[in-house]
Amino acid sequence: MRVRMTVNGQPMTADDVWEGESLLFVLRERLALPGSKNACEQGECGSCTVLLDDVPVCACLVAAGQAADREVVTVEGLAGLQPPAAPGGPEGLHPVQQAFIDAGAVQCGFCTPGLIMQAYWFLRQSRLRPTAGLPADPDIREALAGNLCRCTGYEKILDAIRLAAVLARGDDPPQTPPAPGGKPFPPDPLGPPDEDAA
Repeated sequence: MRVRMTVNGQPMTADDVWEGESLLFVLRERLALPGSKNACEQGECGSCTVLLDDVPVCACLVAAGQAADREVVTVEGLAGLQPPAAPGGPEGLHPVQQAFIDAGAVQCGFCTPGLIMQAYWFLRQSRLRPTAGLPADPDIREALAGNLCRCTGYEKILDAIRLAAVLARGDDPPQTPPAPGGKPFPPDPLGPPDEDAA
């Protein structure tokens, strides 16, 4: 079958897709987007997390046909989501991607794409709360419950997500990773413009 979808803002087509083929296989093998990792193929590790219509999913559990005529964002496309004025690394990385590098949260890198996508989604959801400031560690841990990492011990990942929250606000990065708490988020470069900020 032929599957058409929008991937990272671009219309894409995969031909000769077998009915049982996963979205992960189509992204990696047919569309040449290897960022999402193939680890467990059971939805247990989160390494293949992508956004499907702005909801994080394990791409290994989604049949490719279910993604037809829908929007998919992978870790490769995350840099394209940052607004022009958003801070980023020298390669134009998204603030979440840059925070993972700056905080030392990338070790072997296998789980990193899924963690970054889940962190991006979590930070966008967190900013919608009326008391949004830097996310608390229990909230971060809950958001990452479906993502496994065997290298970092998670502390650097927590640091990266707190740092990403600071970078997303447009603040200068601190010399040490920020602790939970702090200033509330202004209109956020991680998502659509805040309609109340006019």
